[in-house]
Amino acid sequence: MRTLLITGPGGSGRTTTAAATALAAARGGARTLLLGTDRTDTPGAVLGDGTDPRLTVRRVDPDTDFRADLAALQDRAAPALDLLGGARLEAEEIAPLPGAEELAVLRALRDATLAKDAHDLVVVDLPPTPRALSLLALPEELRRYLRRLLPPERQAARALRPVLGRLAGVPMPADWLYRTAARLDLQLAAVEAVLADRDTVVRLVAEPGPAGADAVRTAALGLALRGLRADVLIANRVLPESDADGWLAGPVAQQRKTLEEWRESYDVHPVAHLGRDPRGGDDLAALAVPGAGAAPGTVPWPVTDRLAEDGVLVWHLPLPGARRDELDLIRRGDEIVVTAGPFRRIVPLPSALRRCTVAGAALRDGELRVRFRPDPALWPRTR
Repeated sequence: MRTLLITGPGGSGRTTTAAATALAAARGGARTLLLGTDRTDTPGAVLGDGTDPRLTVRRVDPDTDFRADLAALQDRAAPALDLLGGARLEAEEIAPLPGAEELAVLRALRDATLAKDAHDLVVVDLPPTPRALSLLALPEELRRYLRRLLPPERQAARALRPVLGRLAGVPMPADWLYRTAARLDLQLAAVEAVLADRDTVVRLVAEPGPAGADAVRTAALGLALRGLRADVLIANRVLPESDADGWLAGPVAQQRKTLEEWRESYDVHPVAHLGRDPRGGDDLAALAVPGAGAAPGTVPWPVTDRLAEDGVLVWHLPLPGARRDELDLIRRGDEIVVTAGPFRRIVPLPSALRRCTVAGAALRDGELRVRFRPDPALWPRTR
């Protein structure tokens, strides 16, 4: 089963593209699920009567999911609530908190991909690019927080919790907290597995022009930093060249220039402007968006190799579109903090590099190359 994540700047037509892609796949014989994740953009309105028996449309409902999660949490914490005299919240008075929508999207993505026998293709209409990139980074970040706050090795001592509590003289974390953390970690790991799967790709949608070019460069940088595979770039609402002599000559020339620049770095698929907002099956078919083909091959992120001539280990971090003045690199213990533009990722070092010191870094050919020199105090001596 393939998973196609579609995003782009606000107003770029990503929801229309997602609906057209899903409908084309269904009409081509694929059992397709179109998953809407944004409250303000509904794929159903774009599809209109353009449905197919092989197409299922579903929208994430964060309100219902949040109420169910909070009810389950209250049930698990019932003894503590009763001891403290706490009053339970009723479903009618529960409103989603910030972050509930993102967690609901991740859960829906996990559930959709776990049902492998139900669909051949899952098309996900993600929110606008900045929110989408934050959402896709959430599983890794949350798992890192859980490992720091409740280290797995500490959980092995849960059976000794009452004894340790008496000896230390301080209250120990409740057993249900460990169980909840373990369950959440498994759920987040399942989402991470979906994003890391070679059959999962991200498709960017943007209008060719200065604003679209800036948005695409930033989005591509964010995807590269997260090691996510990029699919074709949809250049949406492309004006016909026949309008180059009229009052649209300026916008047509601007689009032409951006398309030429994009083709140097991306697999670009232009989608013509219909002169109206696409609605219904006929309009979506007229867009002729590309299908979900084979997943593009990518280099694992990052890659480590050895330069035999001086014994230095080099870490290759693919960051296409990155600029030197927007890069930052900090080592903190056994982790490297990489900042690229508005994005940041904290990456654990492999065991070999933990015994090295950073000897320098350089940006070359769209790669950040970090040099590590073995620390003599930590490496075994050879005769």
